[in-house]
Amino acid sequence: MTPTGPLSGLRVLDLTSTMSGPYCTLLLAQLGASVDKIEPPEGDITRSLMRGRNPGMTPIFLGLNAGKRSAVLDLRTPEGRERLAALLPRYDAVVHNMRPAAAARIGLTEEGLAAAGSAALLCEIVGYGPGPYEDRPAYDDTTQAVSGMAWVQGRGETPEYVRSAIADKTAGLYAALAICAALLGREKGRPTRTVRIPMFETMAAFTLVEQLGGLTFDPPEGPPLYPRTMSPSRRPYPTADGYVAVMLYTDRHWRTFLEWLGRADLAADERFTTVAGRSQHIDEVYAFLAGELTARTTDEWLKVFAELDVPASRVHTFADLLTDPHLTQAGLLAVVDHPTEGRVRQVRAPFLIDGAPPADPAPAPTLGQHTAEVLDDPGRG
Repeated sequence: MTPTGPLSGLRVLDLTSTMSGPYCTLLLAQLGASVDKIEPPEGDITRSLMRGRNPGMTPIFLGLNAGKRSAVLDLRTPEGRERLAALLPRYDAVVHNMRPAAAARIGLTEEGLAAAGSAALLCEIVGYGPGPYEDRPAYDDTTQAVSGMAWVQGRGETPEYVRSAIADKTAGLYAALAICAALLGREKGRPTRTVRIPMFETMAAFTLVEQLGGLTFDPPEGPPLYPRTMSPSRRPYPTADGYVAVMLYTDRHWRTFLEWLGRADLAADERFTTVAGRSQHIDEVYAFLAGELTARTTDEWLKVFAELDVPASRVHTFADLLTDPHLTQAGLLAVVDHPTEGRVRQVRAPFLIDGAPPADPAPAPTLGQHTAEVLDDPGRG
């Protein structure tokens, strides 16, 4: 299957594993890049996470590696490293998520690529940039902790992890963006040889945007954290028969809702009708809202909020997503025939290009499925 899309013709060598790097190269593949994934003889670790229908083909691996070819190379051996060096000149971008010392040992540095005759852009997803932590190992959990994300998730009290691999996926997004920007810069006459995405710095920057608060100023003008997101009452609200998510955010939202409730007293109360007032009394405001929403069913509230033009939604389970009418029309979740795994659900790319989604990528490969093709000729047939 020949990839199509805005990155069609871009050749990417993927030496990543786990999630940050594979998510980056998945995005590139969804945009049309030709991605060749190099795996050790035992395969990417995600081939062993969770249960699948067949060994090495787990749900996580299937989700992260559609649109890629798989070739096995044992980079722990001199022969494997020689084969890798011979491959490097054939690609436009090379991506890894190894620690710097490990990458250097197999020639994945700017100097190593140049010595191999490669002009490829080198993208390095690492735990930490230059500094005292540079050589430390890093994973999603440790990055959530060191970046402050786990502290924020615990509202500045008992830390908690976000129940998604948010640090890995955020690093992958930044890496895909950096690769596209660097390659565009080359087209504009601004040559770039390497881009490095340090997970710690990336997640700290990502988290601090709205949470730095009073620490924005020097000396500080108050504590950190965004009060609205810290309120214990910020959550989907119980209704008479379930839950509803509602975002009364602007002054108009609150004014129209309070008028609909017949609460003229509160409609004139700055605690509810001004941004500054709500920010200073956010727990009180959200507690009031929570008390009101138990009076009606979820469907009844959704009808009310639609009439008031206030953002609101029901709380979906993943089972709900499979039959959601909007996602069904968008075609985000497709059941496709995998050559070895049978019928599987594939999450399609969510972006639209000229009003249409990208073409579906090829199914995720079995381990070493394309070794001969990649090592002999990395072009797509």
